[in-house]
Amino acid sequence: MISAVYEDENERGSARYTLTETEHGHVLGVCAEAEGLFGESQRGTLELFGWVPERTGVPAWVGSRVWLVPDDEALDAWLLEDAARLGQLPGTDSVLLTGLDGYEGPPEGHRGLVRVHDGHRWLGSCREFTRILPPEQVSRPLALRGLTQSDPLRVALMKGTRRALDLEEVALEIRDDQGELLTDRLLWATVSDWRPSSRGTDLIDLELDGGLFRPVPEFARPIWERWLAGPPDAVNAWAGLDTRRRGAWNDLVRERACRRSHRDRPAGHAYELDGRYITDEPALYLALGEAVHGPGGYFGGCLAALDDCLRGTFGYTAPATLLWRDAAIAREHLSHSLTPDGQPYDLFAAVLEALAEGGMDVALA
Repeated sequence: MISAVYEDENERGSARYTLTETEHGHVLGVCAEAEGLFGESQRGTLELFGWVPERTGVPAWVGSRVWLVPDDEALDAWLLEDAARLGQLPGTDSVLLTGLDGYEGPPEGHRGLVRVHDGHRWLGSCREFTRILPPEQVSRPLALRGLTQSDPLRVALMKGTRRALDLEEVALEIRDDQGELLTDRLLWATVSDWRPSSRGTDLIDLELDGGLFRPVPEFARPIWERWLAGPPDAVNAWAGLDTRRRGAWNDLVRERACRRSHRDRPAGHAYELDGRYITDEPALYLALGEAVHGPGGYFGGCLAALDDCLRGTFGYTAPATLLWRDAAIAREHLSHSLTPDGQPYDLFAAVLEALAEGGMDVALA
């Protein structure tokens, strides 16, 4: 029962983490501390044979979305997320790339010319590639310290059977210091251990098997710590971050916004966009979100999401006007982009077109 965990909504807001089973929305427990939330996920490694760079070197962090485009037009491009370069193997013409490869990821091997780009520029090409099996990685458990447990969880732990300890799909809801829901993480949870907690009477330390949990990357930890303290109170708090960390900032902006209701403004509202820091794609959407909703605001994270915001329930009502200051900076950095299959397109122009179609009259300054 929920009442076994907290008495009212005020108590719920005082806890950082809430573990909830997703089928019926029943709360399993709340706590203020979680270990194992941050870490490094299992990554795939590709060896690209016959690597021919198209510019001087590939940076250590290659890009958030790197595409491998096969010469065979019958095949779709393959995606490698959060890709990094491990270097070139001594005495070979091979280069190693590592990243998170999901359902769109490369196959086990491919023979044939492949070109590689990061969404903005071509990085190079290889004659074939293969996947290198990573060493076995032991997953850290997700440990919830000082957990106040609900009656259903208490019953499951008392039974102690394999079936009872399989909690199936759960959501770890995460709140900021003001008690506002920031984001959540879904996982298929199996209890691997539990014991009485030193943090208080009737509290437990609960460990969940981390094998099916993707931790938040370590590089994003400072971003999360900033947001856990509460949303920013000024625009451009993200401006000093690099592209990778701006992307992590934008992820939290999106996840927080999609869990909040937005009161629509009346038609005819005038917005102003600060374009001084739009040097990459994450900055474009961060600046646009803050132009519409103020510090930490969200108004799309890609063209499709922008279109949804213009036609959905994200606080905007057409028609409206937007004064885009220092627009030349975005034009310089975003006019030469690449689709997944490597076709050039103008992201800056595409955003202007989407805004116009959504009833936003944009003036460039």
